[in-house]
Order: sequence, then C-alpha cells, then structure tokens
Amino acid sequence: MAKASWVKVSPASGSGNVNVNVSSNTEHTGRVARTTILTWKAANVADVQRTVNQAGKPEYVDIADAASADKAGKVVTISGVSNSKRLTFSLGTGELTITLPTTYTANSITTNNGANINGDPGAASEYPFSITINVPANTSTSSKSRQIVVTDDGGNQDVCVLTSAAGDAYISVQMGDIELDYKGTAVTIAVESNTTWTIE
Repeated sequence: MAKASWVKVSPASGSGNVNVNVSSNTEHTGRVARTTILTWKAANVADVQRTVNQAGKPEYVDIADAASADKAGKVVTISGVSNSKRLTFSLGTGELTITLPTTYTANSITTNNGANINGDPGAASEYPFSITINVPANTSTSSKSRQIVVTDDGGNQDVCVLTSAAGDAYISVQMGDIELDYKGTAVTIAVESNTTWTIE
C-alpha cells in the first residue's frame, strides 16, 4: 500500500544509518485525524511498517468580515469556510431589518440552519459555505447595518457586518397650489419625507 499523498519523507531512500524526516505537505483542515502507513522495503528483509497520524485542525468557522447592499436593496451572498459538522446563523446587533433564510449552502449541499451537514465534510477537510440574504431597499438617509453571526458546533463564533447604503433624501408635498378662502381657514397639506426640512 502506497503512502498517502499528504505525507512527505526526506530522504525517501538511503543506505546505512540515515535520519528520515516525516512531515506533511499540507495543513490538515479536517477535524478528524488522518492516517497513512509508511513501508520500508529492502531486498531479503521483511517489510517494516509504521503508522503516521496527522492531528485534525481544531473546529473553527470563518466568515467574511463585511458585506454590503446598495440603497435599492439586493440579494447578498456571504461566504466563509469551516470544518464544523453544524453551523447556526443568527442576527446580532444593528438596526437593519432583515430575515435570515432557513437554509444555507455547505460544501454545495443545501442545509437547514442549525442542522448537521449531510456527510460531515468537515471531518476530512475544510469546506466552503454561503448564506444568501434578501436586503430590502433603504429609504432612510442613513446607512443601516446588522451583524450576521455564525456559530459552529463547538460554540466558536465569527461575525459579518452587513451594511445597507443610505437612501436618497426626498420630500414630497401632496398638494399643488394652496388655495385659502378669504377668512384664511387652515388647509392641511400632506408632506412625506425621510429627512429634516423647513418652510421659508
């Protein structure tokens, strides 16, 4: 049985007394340790085998630090990587009114928020994930933001701040010419605006 491609031995051959260094070509991003067998072979000698175990990476989750939507609103996809068997998304602090979807994508698999990921891809290596959020139009003249919090099965958290750009200021007066009677009786005029205004 050949050794796994992730293990590196140097030198891979020799004669007489030689120190052999055993290492890994790559960081192991899965949670679960991986194993391979090294086999020393020589003519007229029984094979000598040694097991090599590479520890798994501690459970973690990493999401984009920030995401944004323009004032008209849009669908925003926020991505990250993890090796957890389960991710849970929640809303943190902020004034942006959004609703989290009930599902997200983990390793190209549609997964329910907070449920175990089918096949547990994080056991063997890190996997990509993404969540798609519908951000409504911002009619306020101030930008609004909201924290998107993702928590892995071990309780580790990472936060993405989703910001909606400020909307355009507007003022709308619902009446054309204002006609007062000879007594000067008050006429009510509907004004709609998202900013401060004065009449001069």
